Amino acid sequence: MSQPNVVISAKDAGVLRTLLGMTGVVAVGVGLLVLIWPGRTAAVVAGVVAVYGVLAGLLYVAIGVLGARGGGGWWRLGYVALGLVFVVVAVLALTNLRATTAFLATLLGIMIGAVWVVQGIGTIVLARYAPSTPWAVVNGVVSIVGGVVLLFSPILSTLVLWWLLGAALVVVGIVQVMHAITVGRSATV
Repeated sequence: MSQPNVVISAKDAGVLRTLLGMTGVVAVGVGLLVLIWPGRTAAVVAGVVAVYGVLAGLLYVAIGVLGARGGGGWWRLGYVALGLVFVVVAVLALTNLRATTAFLATLLGIMIGAVWVVQGIGTIVLARYAPSTPWAVVNGVVSIVGGVVLLFSPILSTLVLWWLLGAALVVVGIVQVMHAITVGRSATV
């Protein structure tokens, strides 16, 4: 079944072209950074997460001090304590970004590995309901094997996933830029 064409105005096509082009260029740029400097790019991501932790902690402290007037003393103290924990952990993360990056990579690898194992088991258990039972079982087995590999080697596996993400961003970004170039040629998307 073919999808219907969506007709857009020339002005909207220009906006769409600009947005597609910009997001495509950003995707290519980030993808190249991941491929060329995977460790440094991961450290930047860890730094962004840590800065978010500082900001979230300050927000919780502010809620506890300023915005928790309707709550009791323990409720306010809980917000302040949670905020201070966020700030302390985030500052510690910022002081050693290399260790933070390794920790986040390990955590991410373990989480993805566990999800893949559970997904594979679920796929095998429910294979009898799939349109193609053998392919569902193969899918489940591959998911379990990939998950186990991630669980036993989370940092190396996460590095491979990081490179795949970088390559995918480059390809998707190029496709978006090419799409942006062609959007203006017709009034359909």
